[in-house]
Amino acid sequence: MDGWTVEWASAVAEAELSGPLPRRWSHSLGVSQRAAEVAELVGKEAELLVSAAILHDVGYAPRLAETGFHPLDGARFLRDTYAADGRLVRLVANHSYALLEAEERGLRAVLEAEFPLLDDQRLVDALVFCDMTTTPDGDRTPAEERISEIVGRYGPTSLVGRFIRRAEPDIRAAVGRVEAALAAQPR
Repeated sequence: MDGWTVEWASAVAEAELSGPLPRRWSHSLGVSQRAAEVAELVGKEAELLVSAAILHDVGYAPRLAETGFHPLDGARFLRDTYAADGRLVRLVANHSYALLEAEERGLRAVLEAEFPLLDDQRLVDALVFCDMTTTPDGDRTPAEERISEIVGRYGPTSLVGRFIRRAEPDIRAAVGRVEAALAAQPR
């Protein structure tokens, strides 16, 4: 990745989300701000993290929604339209334990085949942390409150409600690892 990737990612996300989905755009901006704040944890992959953070929900854009599963739709869009970096596309496809939601939707094999999960746990955890500690309006929130907000918005028995409850232990663990790493940083 090179220096222009974050600017490109921001322009793509803004073009797809700001008009039709302004609240989703606010969330994406907030997630990217969190990514910039924790970027030192991923070292030379900071640009990749911030780019994935701003693009993680691009698949919600109405014109991109082919399967109705935003991680897959967004990753396919980035791959097919922009030939985006493979690691970036894989982070978008798998953000916040998307494999578990893909399973609920009968799309796990498709997601795994097209976009295998990255082996870099630091990057995966950092993106989970950024997404799951940011409200729909782009503000900071504890992960527990974010999970409760998602369940409340979709309903506990909905597909998304079931998925987020299944993912909750993994989300909490990822957030905990990032918080521990941040606490260990010299001040």
